[in-house]
Amino acid sequence: MTPTDLLAGATGQDWHLRLAGLIQTAADADFPRHLEQALGQLVPFDTVIIHAYQGRGRPLVVHDNYPPHRREQGIDRYLSRVYLLDPMFQATEAGLDNGAHRLRDLAPDRFEASEYHAHYYRALGLRDEVGLFARVADDTVLVVSLGFGDQAPALTRRALQALRHITPVAAALLTQFWTWQRPRFDTDSDAVEPVDAAFTSFGQGQLTPREQEIVRLLLAGHSTKSAARELGISDGTVKVHRKHLYQRLDVSSQAQLFRCFLDHVALISRQRRD
Repeated sequence: MTPTDLLAGATGQDWHLRLAGLIQTAADADFPRHLEQALGQLVPFDTVIIHAYQGRGRPLVVHDNYPPHRREQGIDRYLSRVYLLDPMFQATEAGLDNGAHRLRDLAPDRFEASEYHAHYYRALGLRDEVGLFARVADDTVLVVSLGFGDQAPALTRRALQALRHITPVAAALLTQFWTWQRPRFDTDSDAVEPVDAAFTSFGQGQLTPREQEIVRLLLAGHSTKSAARELGISDGTVKVHRKHLYQRLDVSSQAQLFRCFLDHVALISRQRRD
């Protein structure tokens, strides 16, 4: 199909009318909802949430389509307990700030077997996710996360390619949106978030610094081999450290380790409130 065929057809006309509407509303507070509708024309997804990532602070929710009865599981629990383990967050921290990326391409090798995946993705009935990344300011990356449920049709290569093609346009429009609407989302607090404080201090006084590093990798979904590669040590050394940290934390499984971490996050949160 030539560019002329694309522009002359009825489908092309509908899409460009939608695109014109996005351009006209890019600076408006309601732009994210219009973007959601436009993306829904390209690819049928179940959930959408737009996060603003700014360093290691708690992500800001710019827009979402979660109904009230699912917000605790889908948003509140993520922000208050586990966002530092999320592959989308970790990707932005590693410097990824453009393009459309599938969750499975960003996640560690054992992510789908991790307790975090079970706690968040499986509990929400999500089997796939695509993030549209856009750096909208020196200190801010917006990520439009599209979730695909267990009952939804599988995400096709063609649909993923369509999202990749539209992402530069979406990024330009999101930059305009953020330029005008940022004051609505800015916070005054520079304090370390409880989740970040818990992530740093988990196992402190019980574990060596190396064992703490391994705990964080295991919680995020890295296998022994992947953790060894990340740290530049052997698989056997990781196994020895894992055995020792399990003993010191008095846990015997990944599930217990994850629960221990969540308990620590809850403790730090209570201490911050008191």
